[in-house]
Amino acid sequence: MHLPSRAARVLTVAALPLVLAACGSSGDTRATSSSQDTSAASPASSAKDPDAGLLTGTQLKKALAPASFFPSGFSSDPSSTRDTGDTFTPPATKSPAKPDCAHLDGTGWIDVTGVTGVSFAQGDYVDKDTSQEISQEIDAYRGTTAASVLEAVRKTAASCTSFTDSGTHSTVKAAGSTTTGLGDGAYTITLTDSAWENGTTLIAARQGTNLVTVLSTDGNDNGAATAKKLARRIVASLRTAS
Repeated sequence: MHLPSRAARVLTVAALPLVLAACGSSGDTRATSSSQDTSAASPASSAKDPDAGLLTGTQLKKALAPASFFPSGFSSDPSSTRDTGDTFTPPATKSPAKPDCAHLDGTGWIDVTGVTGVSFAQGDYVDKDTSQEISQEIDAYRGTTAASVLEAVRKTAASCTSFTDSGTHSTVKAAGSTTTGLGDGAYTITLTDSAWENGTTLIAARQGTNLVTVLSTDGNDNGAATAKKLARRIVASLRTAS
């Protein structure tokens, strides 16, 4: 993506005819070779930036819901609030034979797919009195990868119908369903466990090349209402930013 020496190469090629003219005789016609040198530089100059048009971490951060969105009693958790700034990172894909289902029970649960984007922004809010949690994240992907990751979420839900909670050593049950009317496609996963006071709702929603993922344990409905409200809020912000 970055070609700091491109300008230097173009200047060198442009100066070549002058050097040949100074060194040759007045009847020397070999300067025509400079046109070949110029054409050799054209492929590099036409290289396409694979991240062109994608939102940076700084831009994605602006699309996250502000502190005023969250219910009274919830405050930001600095340890889970971060973004990639104004730079892009190379994408990566890991294809484990079986997903680590325990990743679903965490703020960065989209990592369960094994696919990372080129930029992201995330924030986490916690009610210290009830320990209820609401988290939000946006990841930007190249090309059609965001749609592929959303499909990977669906497949993960199908294979992770249950797993063990590492803290309580109890069994977590997961149920997934396609969600309509949210972005360019969405999927919801509900986690329940008899050892928990309340379940957890996860929603992944695609808006263009971006994938919104939220987690909520707020309320008495497994966090469902808050999760959907938050996902809808972020999708709307991305639609304006795109």
